Amino acid sequence: MSFLDPVRPLRDGGYRVRLGSDERRTLRVLLAELRGLIRGEDSAVGRLFPAAYRDDPAASADYESLVRGDLVAGRLEALDTVEASLEAERLDEAQLAAWCGALNDLRLVLGEQLDVTEDVYERVASPDDPRASGLALYGWLTWLQGHVVEALASRL
Repeated sequence: MSFLDPVRPLRDGGYRVRLGSDERRTLRVLLAELRGLIRGEDSAVGRLFPAAYRDDPAASADYESLVRGDLVAGRLEALDTVEASLEAERLDEAQLAAWCGALNDLRLVLGEQLDVTEDVYERVASPDDPRASGLALYGWLTWLQGHVVEALASRL
């Protein structure tokens, strides 16, 4: 199994996903946690649902009342798709697109929790930093999402 190329396009239009059982188990746990945060409207998911109008709270609230349910449903549907296909080694384009969105959502929420900024790796100089394991997970999610994006983009 080559972890240098965990996602690659196939000639038949599908995509090969090569992840170990530990990586799939980690994703399953993270997806369940994200589902709970989204359903519970936890403040940690704020980056997933930014204000539509920063300078007009009333307009932003009106907009949110119109679209929030659809946005939540779309994100939960993507999580359902990823969870249902998590053990698969072959995905179709719609499944891989759901993976891309779910990985992005995981990164946004984790990044918010870890206070990730452009210079975060410069500021975390020690494995003893309390955020070190979270940042390693963030880095792995970034790496995996990058491969998903490359595989999807190869068909454009």
